[in-house]
Amino acid sequence: MPAIRRVIRFSDLGRADVGLVGGKNASLGEMIVNLGPAGVRVPDGFASTADAYREFLDTGGLRQRITDQIALLNGGAPLDEVGAAIRAAMLGTPLPPALEQELAEAYAGLGREAGREDPDVAVRSSATAEDLPEASFAGQQDTYLNVRGREALLDAFRRCYASLFTDRAIDYRERMGFDQLAVALSVGVQLMVRSDLAGAGVMFTLDTESGFPDAVVVSAAWGLGETVVSGQVDPDEYLVFKPLLENPGLDPVIHTEIGAKRRKAVYADRGLTRTLDTSAEERVRRVLDAAEVRLLARWGVAIERHYGCPMDIEWAKDGRTGEIFVVQARPETVVSRRRATMLHRFRLTGSGESLVDGTAVGEAIGVGAVCALTTPVELERFPAGAVLVTGITDPDWEPIMKRAAAIVTDHGGRTSHAAIVSRELGVPAIVGTGHATELLHNGQEVTVCCAEGEDGHVYAGLLDYEQSEIDLAGLPKTRTRVMLNLADPAAASRWWQLPADGVGLARMEFIVAHQVKAHPMALIHPERLDPEERRRVDALTDGYEDRTRYFTDRLAQGIARIAASRWPDPVIVRTSDFKTNEYAKLVGGRPFEPLEANPMIGWRGASRYYSEGYREGFALECRALRRVRDEMGLTNVVVMIPFCRTTGEADRVLAVMADEGLPRGGNGLKVYVMAEIPANVILAAEFSERFDGFSIGSNDLTQLTLGVDRDSDALAHLFDETDPAVTRSIETLIATAHAAGRPVGLCGQRPSDDPAFTRFLVSAGIDSISVAPDSFVAVKEHVAAAERA
Repeated sequence: MPAIRRVIRFSDLGRADVGLVGGKNASLGEMIVNLGPAGVRVPDGFASTADAYREFLDTGGLRQRITDQIALLNGGAPLDEVGAAIRAAMLGTPLPPALEQELAEAYAGLGREAGREDPDVAVRSSATAEDLPEASFAGQQDTYLNVRGREALLDAFRRCYASLFTDRAIDYRERMGFDQLAVALSVGVQLMVRSDLAGAGVMFTLDTESGFPDAVVVSAAWGLGETVVSGQVDPDEYLVFKPLLENPGLDPVIHTEIGAKRRKAVYADRGLTRTLDTSAEERVRRVLDAAEVRLLARWGVAIERHYGCPMDIEWAKDGRTGEIFVVQARPETVVSRRRATMLHRFRLTGSGESLVDGTAVGEAIGVGAVCALTTPVELERFPAGAVLVTGITDPDWEPIMKRAAAIVTDHGGRTSHAAIVSRELGVPAIVGTGHATELLHNGQEVTVCCAEGEDGHVYAGLLDYEQSEIDLAGLPKTRTRVMLNLADPAAASRWWQLPADGVGLARMEFIVAHQVKAHPMALIHPERLDPEERRRVDALTDGYEDRTRYFTDRLAQGIARIAASRWPDPVIVRTSDFKTNEYAKLVGGRPFEPLEANPMIGWRGASRYYSEGYREGFALECRALRRVRDEMGLTNVVVMIPFCRTTGEADRVLAVMADEGLPRGGNGLKVYVMAEIPANVILAAEFSERFDGFSIGSNDLTQLTLGVDRDSDALAHLFDETDPAVTRSIETLIATAHAAGRPVGLCGQRPSDDPAFTRFLVSAGIDSISVAPDSFVAVKEHVAAAERA
């Protein structure tokens, strides 16, 4: 009979050893052997085997005692009594002497190689069925941190064995139909990374909300990583664009969100942890700098490439050395398994008061009555189909979460326990609301909506909504490009599955209004603000010594998220096109905006960019665009100038752009112009000499061609984009632009509502039509029909 392998070094393990040491430990060995040479740092260690665990069960009649207790459970005995009896039996059974000796020798050897006696280690459980796609046991067994010394190691080891029979683990295996004794346990012992002195978190190699495969999402908080996983904190979040990571001269960190991070976990006695409040300085400071985020993302891509699938990775930073380590990696088994060609969409059709807002998890909508809980309760006390409202969740909540129509928590980010489990269950969730448990009360009927972008909303009442499923593989191909109109950066990646030909209109003003919120001139000239507006600007820009950097950071990252979602197809970004009354509503905007009788045809678009009153603000827009293209590397961004009245004005705007480092043609930059003024049509040949393409703004072109205020109810019957005066203008523009070798597109709602107008555009030779994402499928089919006709 071959000798039992009880303890194995990580460096002698690989992914084929899941049955021997569990998925977690096998993965650590796989990475040390195969990814260590590529620079991925993984703390060294060793693991006990499933054979060692089975040998332990055969000690002192332990196996039979467990079998007897499970029989009592199946006969109706209370779960908590059965679980306590099994754990007591395991803790009271000595480890086999041979196992104790091998553990002590491996621990001593680890200390010698690390250069210190009695090294501090993490002791983690790893079930041999853990991380399998159909049966995830992850997180159900215990972990002990900062364990030091032989006796402390053996004590933690026994407690890990006993944790295989926590109440929730027994319940899970019963519900999943697993034999309680068929699942073995391996225990990994790994050199500690002192993240209690720095920070830790998780990383996914795809966007877990949308399934967008070209992103790495890194979450980070101070202290040990358990606060991120458990959802106790709102972590920092960094989004990195994979395709540009390999270029050392680029910085493809396309989004940074600084979380509140109000708590952190540190070490306590006996390998346990405790949580403390963070300082005010820690709450506003980012955990990782850009170089560290890029390093982690490159490691994530390397790990994903090695395993051949999207990965869920835990990382930690050592506060003593400043080094970053990967401490765990497993395949991501939920989002990555969705069919890429199937588009599931929810759309809210009713309206109501928004009661609570937070981070949306998933894209679904759920309705029901609130059931607010502070602790898990018996299943019969939670009505099936209710909306679970609580502070945070952990594995003890999972039976209740399965019964919920939706989940709302006070705390947590997109990688918290509540977010991960709700995503796996397909249950809409809103996390990190801050105060849902205070504002929502039992029995209150609500609608939990995650279908409106990155922010989720809890609305009063049971609102109407629509649900649809579309197989994108069946969409026809067209000669005419069908593109998207996008404004919200957070929602851009949700539409990555659409086979669009790029973005025909990305509205910069939406990003300024919702991400920046402040008027750019107020950031440049705060001395012109009254005390209250100055206070609001200071609050927005907290943490920035240079307020203008706040503007360019927010704007650049907003543009970058949209550009990355369609890479490498063109993304046409329209520079800011607020009217003066809209600019004035931005924080600090009033001192910089005149009162106009008719802002629609007032100081807007191109006329602002070279004027004394806004040129400095436009320079910040140019700086953000330059950062996206030249520093982040998203050269698919095309700049579009709105409301350009004359060729002289075009020359002045292009000169300002060149002065600000954005010359037309520089680094392949194309500059388009909106065709929304009759002058753009009449002088199309002259505008073609100055711009690389046209995009028809049909609303303004109709308004100014027919002399009809597009917002006037009294004149609504006259506002018609199919009027011959408008359609002939469009035909003339297309013909003149094509003669000059310039493409023409149209971005507007009319093709979505009127197939006849789509047929007209196709027959006129339009190069592209850009529509809202929820209209894309219908317009694509209309275009295909028009091309066949």
